[in-house]
Amino acid sequence: MFKIYFRFTLTVLTIILAPLTIMAQTQTVGLFINDSSSFNGYTFFAPAAYTNTYLINNEGLLVNSWASTYTPALSAYLLDNGNLLRTATISNSTFSGGGSGGLIQEFDWDNNLIWEFEYSTNQVYQHHDVEKLPNGNVLVVAWELKNLEEVLGAGRNPNLLAQNFLWPDHIVEVEPSGINGGSVVWEWHVWDHLIQDYDPGEENYGVVSEHPELVDINYVSANPGGTNADWNHINSVAYNDELDQIILTIHKFNEIWVIDHSTTTEEAAGHTGGNSGMGGDLLYRWGNPKAYKRGDVTDQKLFAMHDAHWIADSLPGGGNILIFNNGRFRPGGNFSTVDEIAPPVDVNGNYTLNPDSTYGPDSSFWTYVAPNPLSFFAANISGSQRQPNGNTLICDGPAGEFFEVTPNGEIVWQYINPVIASGPMRQGDPIPVGQNRVFRTYRYAPDYPGFIGKDLTPGDPIELDPISSVFNNLNVIPTEFRLFQNHPNPFNPSTIIQYTIPRNGFVTLTVYNLLGKLVATLVNEQKSAGNYEILYDASELSSGIYFYKLSAGNFIDTKKMLLLK
Repeated sequence: MFKIYFRFTLTVLTIILAPLTIMAQTQTVGLFINDSSSFNGYTFFAPAAYTNTYLINNEGLLVNSWASTYTPALSAYLLDNGNLLRTATISNSTFSGGGSGGLIQEFDWDNNLIWEFEYSTNQVYQHHDVEKLPNGNVLVVAWELKNLEEVLGAGRNPNLLAQNFLWPDHIVEVEPSGINGGSVVWEWHVWDHLIQDYDPGEENYGVVSEHPELVDINYVSANPGGTNADWNHINSVAYNDELDQIILTIHKFNEIWVIDHSTTTEEAAGHTGGNSGMGGDLLYRWGNPKAYKRGDVTDQKLFAMHDAHWIADSLPGGGNILIFNNGRFRPGGNFSTVDEIAPPVDVNGNYTLNPDSTYGPDSSFWTYVAPNPLSFFAANISGSQRQPNGNTLICDGPAGEFFEVTPNGEIVWQYINPVIASGPMRQGDPIPVGQNRVFRTYRYAPDYPGFIGKDLTPGDPIELDPISSVFNNLNVIPTEFRLFQNHPNPFNPSTIIQYTIPRNGFVTLTVYNLLGKLVATLVNEQKSAGNYEILYDASELSSGIYFYKLSAGNFIDTKKMLLLK
């Protein structure tokens, strides 16, 4: 026994806090950075090309997942009861386009489907986003079909029509009932708030610049696709409970809009009523005054943006609006930013105009821009979220990359989605172009109500053949005992075994064959708290299944590995 032990200890290279360059894989996905100044929570995301939704911790380890039979369309949320609310894509013979959906689903923490609602007919079709309200109802973004007669009757210039119809957007509030039922209890339609200066014979004829609260039916983006049926392309909806207002991101207008939710449906279709006294007219708009003929291209602030929402009052910047400004067709080059703005209001909380009669502000309150601006460009989707410590979590949607920045722009956490159309990919494999994209991502604090009574024990990384995540930042003292799956696995003849200990103590790491016979002792000594790696060379063993066991104080864990020669 002594000779066997001695021979194996000579073939073991112990590497403490070793750099990643020695690893057997080149990392392509998963956790890249986890700095101590990152906000420690649970990150939630729904890969756009796959049917599962995931929750991971800051170390990139899987905490929970949900499976559906549909890909998302596109948003998903973790609710404050621990349930998953997600959109889903079903086919529709009338509507098709970016963000196509038609179905809303709710699953409990254990992946049981408890409600779904279809909003898809030959006249309407849900797309992009939904929002759960405090009363349990759901706001839904959707298209509606307007035929040529209706479009021309609303004063649309026929030269600005790529098709003989339009899909203007509308918002409905759905009250769930039963397993697959729901009722529309409130609605708002862009179509009820139009103005135009093309056809004087129509009732909505007027001077566009004198009515910024209305929507010019003849405003079309100068960018490709501007005259397509998907005229507004609302890609996000968010709600402010204190204000009882809704904010919308109008992609084709390069604007964000705020509307009053305190109205009745009848008031929302008109120009009076509600807390604002303006019915369903726009209370505020920002990003492109050219859309209401009070500016030109030099006044434009937003470019194909996504995910406008209010920052919660409890967070740094509370009450301000955060926007992912994609920057497509931005003068001076395509690059993305995250812009935080503080809308100007009077003492009564009403939105005010600048001296030049445009909606302010003139500049952002805070902006994240990459050190080399042109190095960061997300052409579509994407989002951002303020964290309790003042950092901002950013989702580069097309790249499937999530990163957290400090107020000064330092990246302190970085993760790349490892899930493609076929499911989780292997660490080290190249990512197929566009397959790991993610619409948005969210991080939830450890004290989030949805986690009460839930098992948050982390498992392994989502990716196959993972590199253990804690070793991506070796200066952080671990918070738990953990033994990681060896990699590569299967292996021949060497493999890396990693483990963490949160405090000083005596540690043993041993290897056994299928008969339970000890074949190697890799560690048998006092260790300081930290992250450790062992490069284990099994050259003198025969092919087969082996077990490696970590013992540290009261902690014991065993994992299986496969040697193939």
